[in-house]
Amino acid sequence: MRQFIQDGLPFFRFESFPNGRIRQAIFTRQGGVSPAPYDSLNLSASVSDSRDNVYANRARAYGTHGRQSDGLAHAHLVHGADVVQVTQQDHGRHAGPADGLITGEAGCGLTMNYADCAPIFLYDPVRQAIGLGHAGWQGVVKDLPGALVRAMQAAFGSRPADLLAGIGPCIGPCCYEVGESVISAVQETFMEPASLLLPQPGPRPHFDLPEANRRRLSAAGVQQIELSGLCTACRTDLFFSHRAEKGRTGRFGVLFIL
Repeated sequence: MRQFIQDGLPFFRFESFPNGRIRQAIFTRQGGVSPAPYDSLNLSASVSDSRDNVYANRARAYGTHGRQSDGLAHAHLVHGADVVQVTQQDHGRHAGPADGLITGEAGCGLTMNYADCAPIFLYDPVRQAIGLGHAGWQGVVKDLPGALVRAMQAAFGSRPADLLAGIGPCIGPCCYEVGESVISAVQETFMEPASLLLPQPGPRPHFDLPEANRRRLSAAGVQQIELSGLCTACRTDLFFSHRAEKGRTGRFGVLFIL
């Protein structure tokens, strides 16, 4: 990924995605108006930040790409694997419950919010379609990344080998100590689970969430996958982290416009 600054507001883009028709941004927590512990570019209305702050932050963030909150399709996130196809008629609405959105309509924009779960971006340069997903441990166990690929295949005729994928900043194996519920789910779901549940000096392993999402995309046939290499728990200067900040924090947002 590469960092950019526009109107004083920093954001990241995947370098493997072409410039031109599509527009993409992964915003940081910097450049907003919210006070601690939501400081400062909190884009989520699901935390206890004020609505005025959230919409002022959205205006700043989305405005860097010529949009407002009602000019993007949102999702009602539930840590599942359901995917919804949207169009511009869904702008300003929350689709779902769903953790994946796809569109093949030019001008349609997608957005989601995160604080340790992985942003999943998919772009089909042949069929001109995009997908956006939200995958924490529950989403990756339920195979949200694969569901997103299959939804694009069904809706647009996308070939997995044509897709460009990006896995955005999320909690990394350096910081993601997990308990028995996650351990059991990973062991039951993945081949070679020991390579995802990394031993540590303490009694509990650490889960490699970005690698698990990469494996799901690869198993679905995606060959070109870019990882951010950024851990949200390590980089609370840049991103919100539910784990590192013990649940009292905001949500950073992304947008993806076809």
